[in-house]
Amino acid sequence: MTAAAGLGAVGLAAALLVGGSSSVVTAVAGVVAGLLAVVSLFVAAVRTSPPPPSSSWRWLAGGAITWLAGVGLRPIAEGTPFVLTFADVLLLVGTLLLAIGCGVSVERPAYGRSLLHYVSSAYISAASLFAICWVVLLAPAYAKAEEPSTLALPVVCLLTTCAVVPAVLAARSRGRRAGMAGLTVLVAITVGELATAVGRLTVGGTPPLIAGMLAPVAFLLLAATPWASRDCAKPVRSTPSAVVDGAPLALAGIAAVVLVVRVLAGRPDDPVAVLPIVAGSVVVVLLARVFVLALETASMRGTVESGERRLIHFAESAGDVVLVCDLDGVIREMGSGVEALYGYPPQELVGDSILDYVHSEDAPAVQAALRAMTAEEESSGDRQGACVVSCRVRAADGTWRPAESVATRHPHEGEDLVLISTRDVSDQVALRNQVAHLTFHDGVTGLPNRAYFEERTREVLARRGAGRTAVVFVDLDGFTGVNDSVGHASGDYLLSQAARRLRAAVRADDTLARWGGDEFAVLLESGSSGGSGASASSGTADAQTAIDLAERLVRAVSSEPFRVADRDIALTASVGVAFAEDGVPAGDLIRNADVAMARAKELGGRRVEVFAAHMHADVVRRLELAADLQRALLANQFAVEYQPVVDLATSRVTAVEALVRWCRGSMFVPPQQFLGAAEDTGLIVPLSEWILREACREVANWRASSWDIGLSLNLSSRQITAPRFVETVEAALAESGLPASALTLEVIEEMLVEDAEEIINRLSELRALGVRLAIDDFGTGYASLALLRRLPVDMIKIDPSFVSGLGRDETLTLLTRTIVRLGHDLGLIVVAEGIERPEQLELLREMGCTRGQGYLVARPMAAKGVDSLMRTSLSPLQNTA
Repeated sequence: MTAAAGLGAVGLAAALLVGGSSSVVTAVAGVVAGLLAVVSLFVAAVRTSPPPPSSSWRWLAGGAITWLAGVGLRPIAEGTPFVLTFADVLLLVGTLLLAIGCGVSVERPAYGRSLLHYVSSAYISAASLFAICWVVLLAPAYAKAEEPSTLALPVVCLLTTCAVVPAVLAARSRGRRAGMAGLTVLVAITVGELATAVGRLTVGGTPPLIAGMLAPVAFLLLAATPWASRDCAKPVRSTPSAVVDGAPLALAGIAAVVLVVRVLAGRPDDPVAVLPIVAGSVVVVLLARVFVLALETASMRGTVESGERRLIHFAESAGDVVLVCDLDGVIREMGSGVEALYGYPPQELVGDSILDYVHSEDAPAVQAALRAMTAEEESSGDRQGACVVSCRVRAADGTWRPAESVATRHPHEGEDLVLISTRDVSDQVALRNQVAHLTFHDGVTGLPNRAYFEERTREVLARRGAGRTAVVFVDLDGFTGVNDSVGHASGDYLLSQAARRLRAAVRADDTLARWGGDEFAVLLESGSSGGSGASASSGTADAQTAIDLAERLVRAVSSEPFRVADRDIALTASVGVAFAEDGVPAGDLIRNADVAMARAKELGGRRVEVFAAHMHADVVRRLELAADLQRALLANQFAVEYQPVVDLATSRVTAVEALVRWCRGSMFVPPQQFLGAAEDTGLIVPLSEWILREACREVANWRASSWDIGLSLNLSSRQITAPRFVETVEAALAESGLPASALTLEVIEEMLVEDAEEIINRLSELRALGVRLAIDDFGTGYASLALLRRLPVDMIKIDPSFVSGLGRDETLTLLTRTIVRLGHDLGLIVVAEGIERPEQLELLREMGCTRGQGYLVARPMAAKGVDSLMRTSLSPLQNTA
């Protein structure tokens, strides 16, 4: 169809080239364009689906065919004596049908303007445009014309076009494309008919050719529209409503300016009294529109005020207190419900601040809510902001009652106010507290229940980590027969008595709970959590405290009979105790105490048993591991890997750190799983001697190949305090030929605190041999800076926990920078451990850190890997950074 429209355009050009009178050429062009539009629109109505609705194509096609008939008959009708010919009537009907098609193609907004608004806007626009055309074109033509011609057709076309324009421009539906195409045709017809009317007045009844060609060209565009836009998936953007609504008033203003210029220019009077009629009608329409708008505004204001009154009445009938205050919290209006709910007369509160009646702890939240509403208005202009605030309100009797308030912005007479609806939630809060109490407390004894005890145990273990925490389980021996003899009610009474005795026996900061049935549990939080440096005597004291408490619990139950149902019932107690260890789950700790209690009950009751199964399992595991370690030493299952240490400034490998690896058959055993056992069993001494000899031999071979490289080794506390340790190091250096200055021995800060004198003496002897010393994991907080003065240290190694936070944690970054500066001030080499990200490397370089190691630099590797590194002179930093 687009090609057919192009052929139609060629046909119009051919008609112009053939020539002839303007009426004939216009008729031929109109027939060609109209036929194409009719065929295209009818086909579109059959083949296309909404949107746009197919009915709009039918209306547009009907208008086109009617207009086509009028154009075809116009040359014949021009010779008739009638002012308005039957051809003009067909053109007029065709124009109306086209307008209907434009209106049908678009969807009316859900909340559009009233019909009066559209009609008045259309009339004002049409009248203003007509007045402008009359002054500029029509009046001079009428003054010169011998036979005045009718303007009915262009006036009706103008009114029809102005009536359709707002609906089409304001539409958001996809059918707006069809409406715009039809509107283009209407505008072309209106301009063409107006030009035809002017031509008839000035050119002896013959309209200009260009005027007659506007409509055919517009019809060609209409014919192509259904096919050019059928694949468009998105709706076109609508014209802003402010532009659509303001256009009629803008046209009226322009018309007024034209009339003023006409009067000031002293133009002659019009041959027909048109302007007074048009101007008067526009004024009347504007006055009517203002009047209707005033009525609508008054009605809307009344509706809003009525809605506010109903809202306040509804809120107060629901038990809420409604008040209006300004953004500073000063009360402007107060609802009558405040007297019934809080005991205040409403008029006495007007002028006071709401903060005077809000609890001091809750006042900051109320102030923040008011400030937030003010900030929201300043930033976004949103006057519908609302917030919910929970606070406590003081009643007239001095009590504080919990309340929930909803604050809503409430513009009133040009002032920003806040409408607050407050509801007393005392009953709801009390109910929530009661539900929470029943959820975590036993209904018979009033003690915390099993759920609370489990949660509390998890919290304590998570906070303390381990050690010094114990769980004690208590079972009432012989209680099963109580319910059978005196009934369950009396049994519950006995349980409540037992709970009171147990509560008196435990300390105030211990947690006593009813576990279930006749079992009770006690969580003993004895002292503060013990770290790795906790002394054995402190642990023994805590264990004795738990055992003493368990014995008191046995005596509390067994000391005297319980008086129940006018009889004395003697009971005893079986008590089990379990102590926490590092990493033990709360469930396992509670289970261990329960197992110990069951063991005490099996042994006859009225006794205390301490859970020992975990200690036995630990001893067995350590013995087995020690045996495996011994066999591994004999079978040479250990290997040494080396992690390069590089100069961060030059990216040169300066040393390697020797790390032990254990391949237990086909399984790799992590060092943290066997080094502790090796330390406890003393096997760490022969293992460390083997690592020392092996590493010294390898590094000496590399140095013999003209590679200046050093060796770092970690020392354990038992290794340093072992007999002939210094001689062992001296012998390893002599056997391998490694210079003492190439060996750096590392100790952790914790070792410098425990047995400090002996450790420092041994390290000083090593220093006298020429061996370098380093403090590993520096900054973890164990060593005092005073030790750096007593111990001749050459190097400090920053703990990986500090390096991991570089670039992410400002505190860790600052601490790392401080350690680097401290090392420089003391003349020490600073090595950063655990470098894993490029940004860590860059920050360490910027801080001036001397050396570094980590996965980003190079992972630990076997001796063959170091050989390859040495032969290729490959820099790990250059490959990874």
